[in-house]
Amino acid sequence: MKTVEYASEIVKELNRTIDLVAEDEAERLVNRILESKKVFVAGAGRSGFMAKSFVMRLMHMGLDAYVVGETVTPSIDQDDLLIIGSGSGETKSLASMAEKAKSLSASIAVVTISPDSTIGKLSDLAIKLPAKPKAGTDSDYNTIQPMGSLFEQSLLLFYDAIILRLMEQRGLESGVMYGRHANLE
Repeated sequence: MKTVEYASEIVKELNRTIDLVAEDEAERLVNRILESKKVFVAGAGRSGFMAKSFVMRLMHMGLDAYVVGETVTPSIDQDDLLIIGSGSGETKSLASMAEKAKSLSASIAVVTISPDSTIGKLSDLAIKLPAKPKAGTDSDYNTIQPMGSLFEQSLLLFYDAIILRLMEQRGLESGVMYGRHANLE
């Protein structure tokens, strides 16, 4: 297969995956974000990169949003929301984070392949992204891509779709958001 053919197949896989996301779960996440005082987002590895891009857009919208683990991240409180992106829902550091947030009465949402996972069970809201887990796990969702790529790409698309829905809810346009874009680059 040629490079462009691979890219075309990846886009087909992404369409199949995103088409299976439950709209009501996505809408519940949008509402939780709008109801929260502060929003914290976490993920490990490539899912962590997707989390950072999501937080950047939330900040561009004027929301108090933070990447967990950064030196400027404040404490989480009961009026806040922690969103975790984890394919397996079993990443130890993220599960510990969810337990800590729960002990502080914060709301927890997870975007995952496995809503019945450890993190899924700790969460108030679990959004299923139906993608193939990493190697060694049986799945109904096939992919030509290595490891967790389909989940990570789907996570970014899902987060961007959430941003568009939040923009719609808040009556924001992209031009307004540019005013909050970094200007010391």
